Amino acid sequence: MKIPNSIWTLLVGILLTLVSLWYGQNHGLLPVAASKEAFLIDGLFNTMMVVSTGIFILVEGILIYAAIKYRRSPGDETDGQPVHGNVPLEILWTAIPAIIVFGISVYSFDIYNEMGGFDPHGGHGAPQAMKSHGSAMAATMNHDHPVAEVGEAKVTNLNQIAEVNAGIGGTPENAENPPDLEVDVAGLQYAFIFSYPKLGISSGELHVPIGREVNLNMAANDVIHAFWVPEFRLKQDLIPGRQTQIRFTPQVEGDYALICAELCGPYHGAMRTRVIVEPQEAYDKWVQEQLVASAETMNQAVAINPTAPFADQFLAHYTHEMGIEPEVLHQVHH
Repeated sequence: MKIPNSIWTLLVGILLTLVSLWYGQNHGLLPVAASKEAFLIDGLFNTMMVVSTGIFILVEGILIYAAIKYRRSPGDETDGQPVHGNVPLEILWTAIPAIIVFGISVYSFDIYNEMGGFDPHGGHGAPQAMKSHGSAMAATMNHDHPVAEVGEAKVTNLNQIAEVNAGIGGTPENAENPPDLEVDVAGLQYAFIFSYPKLGISSGELHVPIGREVNLNMAANDVIHAFWVPEFRLKQDLIPGRQTQIRFTPQVEGDYALICAELCGPYHGAMRTRVIVEPQEAYDKWVQEQLVASAETMNQAVAINPTAPFADQFLAHYTHEMGIEPEVLHQVHH
């Protein structure tokens, strides 16, 4: 009994759909989803994997089928039958990719908007220029924790440099609600400096509690850097003279690599630190340790003549822990 081509086509289509759906949801290509926002990105990625898998299998299957069915017979030296254009077929294979691209584009824009990518706070402030490495380093040694100096004025919070120009993670629903934790992030060659303005501490690592919404106000001190944590599925540039923002909610305890994803100089590959997601109790303990260490550091610093030859040596230990290069410390000192 000969099975009609229409039935074969239907069976192949069903099998292709099932395989694509299964692999699109079980590819295992992504690291653990460690933030609330990661699931939005994963949904988009999985959808694209379903479509891509189906197209790949279909195209490769047709190529293999055609290569076998229409191969040259032994001893046949004649040319193949002339084939002319098929207008309906050409319209079909043009329309289907166009519909797929349009659908994925709409889905992508919807995800981006849901994460607050389209100007979640509606702010377009006039950006101010940030000064050199030395200002950022000096900021970490100050109780008020400024992140830059603009002209003669000392800035104590990134919000004073500019309103938010670009950001992701802040959804339209929570745009009016303050986050649980605000952190100012300064990027410089080749380190990240995290300042907690309400706590009065700074660190070379980002510590955040599980389940608490975090807002990062970010700017660069020299060239463009990028904040990228693969497990959070979030990436945002740090731009000189302009504030950018990321808002996210960590959901999985762990120690995650924070990587600069913008080429920022010859040692770009070494610009990385850690994001530590921990229970509230552990986070509170870390905060208290930092406050004690900061107080001790300032008490010792006051007792030391800043022009003494050994001042650089005294500060080197603390700047090393924050990932600051010795050249930056030298610039601040002089």
